[in-house]
Amino acid sequence: MAGRADAEVDRALDAAMNELHDLVSTKLGEQPALLELTAEAAEQAEAAGTEEAAVPTGPVRQRMQRALADAAEHDADFAAALERAVQQVQDARNRTAGQATAEGAGGVAVNGTVNVTAQSGGAAAMTMGNVTLNPPQPGPQHG
Repeated sequence: MAGRADAEVDRALDAAMNELHDLVSTKLGEQPALLELTAEAAEQAEAAGTEEAAVPTGPVRQRMQRALADAAEHDADFAAALERAVQQVQDARNRTAGQATAEGAGGVAVNGTVNVTAQSGGAAAMTMGNVTLNPPQPGPQHG
């Protein structure tokens, strides 16, 4: 069951990324910033031997950001569509990043930070079987 849910979230992220890509590609077309970004991504993917998304270098990212900002400044409909598309990608990514699944008896799923502590002779754990504590006897410490 967890595998199917993971696949569905991946499909949602892919669809959102494709929509964002199509929107930007249609608007910017043959602009140098987009062509440079596309070429750099292809080079990084080939060097890494993967089709995973590449992270653009600072200068390429800055040129692309300027091109998008300029296009959005001159086209309110594009600006609104871009904002929606980016939000869809972020929402899908957050669903993927926030997944926590546990399978089998005693499985524990955690989404977030977990702190487990014990004090004064206690015991603490995410999961714990039978535990017997032998508390210290009252009185002066021997040792």
